[in-house]
Amino acid sequence: QVHLVESGGGSVQTGGSLRLSCAASGRTFRSVAIGWFRQAPGKERELLAAISWSGSTTYYKNSVKDRVTISRDNAKNTVYLQMNSLKPEDTAVYYCAADRTWRRAEASPVYNDYDGWGQGTQVTVSS
Repeated sequence: QVHLVESGGGSVQTGGSLRLSCAASGRTFRSVAIGWFRQAPGKERELLAAISWSGSTTYYKNSVKDRVTISRDNAKNTVYLQMNSLKPEDTAVYYCAADRTWRRAEASPVYNDYDGWGQGTQVTVSS
C-alpha cells in the first residue's frame, strides 16, 4: 500500500505560482501512477493531472493543461504539481492518490482508478 502526504499549498495572488508535493511511503509507490485532484467548495473532486509509474506518460485535464506540470522523482518517492498563472477559481483543497493498478502502461484519466487519498493541502488564490 502507498501512504500519501500532500504539502506546498498556501495563499497566493492571481498570476502566482505554487509547487505542490505528494510524498509517499511504501515500496509500491514506484510501481503505480499518481494523480493530482482538487475539490473546490461546493463542488465535486476532480482529476487534474496524472503521471504513470515510470514517468513516461502524463494526463492533464483540458482546462488546466497549459498551466500545470506534473512530474515525479522516484528516488525521493515524491510527485510534484507545478501550477502557474493561478486564478481565483483554482482555490481548492488539492489531493493526490495512487492508481489501484500496478504498472499501468499509461497515466489513467479515470477518477475511479485512484484511491488512497492524502489529507489534502489548501490552495487559496486571491484577486
